[in-house]
Amino acid sequence: MNFKRDALASKIPVTIITGFLGSGKTTLISKLVRQPEMNRVALVINEVGEIGIDHDLVASSTENITLLSNGCICCSVRTDMQETLRDLFAKRSVGEVFDFDRIIIETTGLADPAPVLQTLVSDTLLEAQFRFDGLVTLVDAVNFPLLKDLQKEIVKQIAIADKVLLTKTDLIDSSGLEKVQSDIRKINGQAPIVLVTQGQINPKELMSLGLSTSKSNEKILSFLGESPSEGKYLGQFIQAHDSEIKTLSLRFTDPFTWKAFSSALELLSNLRGPDLLRLKGIVNVDGKPVVVQGVQHIFHPPVYLNDWPSADHDTRLVFITRNIEAETINTLFKTVRDLNR
Repeated sequence: MNFKRDALASKIPVTIITGFLGSGKTTLISKLVRQPEMNRVALVINEVGEIGIDHDLVASSTENITLLSNGCICCSVRTDMQETLRDLFAKRSVGEVFDFDRIIIETTGLADPAPVLQTLVSDTLLEAQFRFDGLVTLVDAVNFPLLKDLQKEIVKQIAIADKVLLTKTDLIDSSGLEKVQSDIRKINGQAPIVLVTQGQINPKELMSLGLSTSKSNEKILSFLGESPSEGKYLGQFIQAHDSEIKTLSLRFTDPFTWKAFSSALELLSNLRGPDLLRLKGIVNVDGKPVVVQGVQHIFHPPVYLNDWPSADHDTRLVFITRNIEAETINTLFKTVRDLNR
């Protein structure tokens, strides 16, 4: 297997920002576009006018692309996301827009982020040029206690997040804030929680959340949710839940063949795709480390690492599921592996 070319490193990273209605996405984005760190970023949003870009920031504008004076591009979605991204990349290729090095996509408040991920993976042109760099979910600290039981979409957005931005934290007392953070960790114990006031945030908080290289390093373990220095190992932590969404951590000592692993994953996806909210893990495929990740029935191409990032060579998988028990998945993978020996 040839590891000389690091295909991931050459792809443009894409960050997805989601959050329920009123969570503060508009405020956050209106502040983001003013940051100098955004000068090589293309921001894809649902409608440029909604974020209230000040006229003195706008350098030029076409039908769906606004170029800001600091270099940031704001591209509004007029058709579907796939066509918007392809059009943006085409304009970059011919020099109609500057050579941006990152895309940030804002979804609507009621949107399921999964179709955006599907767009990145299923379109051959986009998959060859872009890589998913993480999902950031905004949560309204004031209204979350009420909405979490009424709007299942909020819980799902938190469950599949790589990072949670907790907004309106200045409008809630310390005990209420602690309770909200505790409830979020019950849904997703791996995603860091960052407190945000009035949309003020360093753009770097939205970046480098995903897998950026196939070369073995400690950051790969961090991306997977493992921190040996803190004694937190992927597939070993246990987390309490009080909802139908659960984090399931599985470990397999015996290696898989790729045929066996992919067959088990495909079978699980076909049977319970809508309830398979998120998967991250590192798989021992005939002794070689392979990173896998996916959301629902959408799986990114596997990444073959040039070496193991630690002395632990077991397969470790973390599933975030809705009403699926760990033993069900564990039995499925073991059975398919043993049948393919």
